[in-house]
Amino acid sequence: MKSNWKTKKRVAWISSAAGILIAAAILIILNAILKPVSLRWDCTEDKRYTLSQGSENILKHLNKVVSLRFYYSRDAADMPVYLKNYASHVEDLLAEFKRCGGEKIQLRQLNPKPDSDEEDSAVLDGISGRPTDMFGSGDPVYFGVAVSCGGRTAVLPFLSPENEAQLEYDLARAITEVSAEKKVRLGILSSLPVMGGFSGPQVMMNSARMPAWWIITELKRNYDVVEIPAAGGEIAPDIDVILAIHPQNLGDEMLFALDQFVLRGGKLLAFLDPFAVSGMRQQPYPQTGGFSFGRLLKAWGITFSDGRIVADRKLATRLRGAYGNVESMPTVLTLGKADMDTALPALASLNSLLLFCPGEFSGTPVDGLKQTVLLHSSDDAGLIASFEAQGSGEQILRNLKPEHREFALAIQLSGTFPTAFPDGRPSAAAPAEKDREKKKEESSEKKAGSFLKKSSKAGVVVLVGDADMLFDSFCVRQGNFLGQTIAQPINDNLNFALNMVDQLSGDENLFAIRARGTSSRPFTVVRELQAKAEREFQGKIVQLEDELRSVQTQISDLQRQRKPGEKELLSSEQRRVLAEFRKKEVQARKELKQVRRQLRQEIDSLENTLIFVNIALVPILVVVAGIAVAAVKRRRSSHS
Repeated sequence: MKSNWKTKKRVAWISSAAGILIAAAILIILNAILKPVSLRWDCTEDKRYTLSQGSENILKHLNKVVSLRFYYSRDAADMPVYLKNYASHVEDLLAEFKRCGGEKIQLRQLNPKPDSDEEDSAVLDGISGRPTDMFGSGDPVYFGVAVSCGGRTAVLPFLSPENEAQLEYDLARAITEVSAEKKVRLGILSSLPVMGGFSGPQVMMNSARMPAWWIITELKRNYDVVEIPAAGGEIAPDIDVILAIHPQNLGDEMLFALDQFVLRGGKLLAFLDPFAVSGMRQQPYPQTGGFSFGRLLKAWGITFSDGRIVADRKLATRLRGAYGNVESMPTVLTLGKADMDTALPALASLNSLLLFCPGEFSGTPVDGLKQTVLLHSSDDAGLIASFEAQGSGEQILRNLKPEHREFALAIQLSGTFPTAFPDGRPSAAAPAEKDREKKKEESSEKKAGSFLKKSSKAGVVVLVGDADMLFDSFCVRQGNFLGQTIAQPINDNLNFALNMVDQLSGDENLFAIRARGTSSRPFTVVRELQAKAEREFQGKIVQLEDELRSVQTQISDLQRQRKPGEKELLSSEQRRVLAEFRKKEVQARKELKQVRRQLRQEIDSLENTLIFVNIALVPILVVVAGIAVAAVKRRRSSHS
């Protein structure tokens, strides 16, 4: 019996070992067979590990061979672990580009060791080696991508994990840049120093040079960017698209040039502003004069609320004040998907925009023009004077009178535009002697009818009621990573502007890629709860202030009715009125506390629900599923 038991045990061990070896062999064989096959299931919400449709369109329509060279110091002893982990993600994404692009994509992975040919190639491509310690004593590490085609090269000099969400867009844009027949020529027109420059007079030795706005830096990567002087009067004929950022104090000659640019089919994207906060931050403060676009807008049938700002209770942004207190600022609007026209491809994948003191567009476009509202406020908004925007959020909310309609914050006009200068090119006042010959030529042109009176072909103009949204402090967070300045988007403001430029220039494949770079989404439910509570707060505050004014009026009337010779400062009647008011004040404050408590309870309840769903729900479902499986097995075993 004992010998039989030992034999069975030996057979069981041999069977187990054989089973393990067979299973291992099967896994090895399957791994060898399936290794060339790339199968993945992307469960992320935004499909971060799957190429977007825009990238696939770019890669499938390539008519040239594009070379991708990935430089990665994989053998560097000092390579940080987080960069090694990120490198595997980069390799996966490059493999997806190669898979989708096929023969049109040549992918090479190079390991630039010190004093190697790979290191020389990296330096020639513009890939910069970065030290991993603060003293710079170790060997530099290389971690970048060079994209080249037809003698042109675009470089991502050093890949930062903080910008991982933008990597696909950066690669797709680099491929588009090097494979394009020619770059679109983009003109920048602004009364603000968006192109960079000196913060003081250039003759001063200590004047500091300010960098260009980040929007300009991004545009230069994909467009041939040129500056159009605001004080000039000409627009080069080879400019395809114009980006105007707070174009103030423009003369009639520049307005005429813009008018003719639009009429001959040029594309215009204008960020206007009734109250430019970014201009106040510039040193010295730019003297920009008055609103300049009025003449053009009037010809198109559009009016802009210059000097008046849209304040919105529902879309108000919670900001920290000068004294550390957090308050709702109704002039700083956080727009979500519900406040955008997501039917437009340029806006379809955006999540959150932040507007500072925006203006409103109104009116009915003239015959031949079609208007599309791109961005709008909620129906709990109203207009306030620009000087009121300098007050506190509580003060603005107290005086706000909602008009119960949605205000158009950005619009697109398309179709046949009429001229704003039916009499032709305007003449400059008091021309100098040396310019008289030029004026004679202009007068001859005017008589000959050499200017356009209506569009020669359909045009497109996009008007946005805020320019501050493009200011660096309001759209990106800049930092330093291994000696490299990087900018991380804090909202979709930058993406909105870049998408609109791409739309006007005709390159729409980058839309769906770019917006994956940010993950900011406004908490719309919490925002509506706060707006509801603030409406109740303001009602109580206004009621309390009305009662206070009423009591003060009664006290003044009683004071005037005092009889001569009465020595008491307050009569018994006045003291009774004051006592009643104090009771009402205490009651009103109790009601305010009750409203605040209810708001806090609703927000806490929502927060607890989200925490439960995100943390506890899945483990509970797993436990329930395990119990159910165990119960089924026990039932089957009992029946057997």
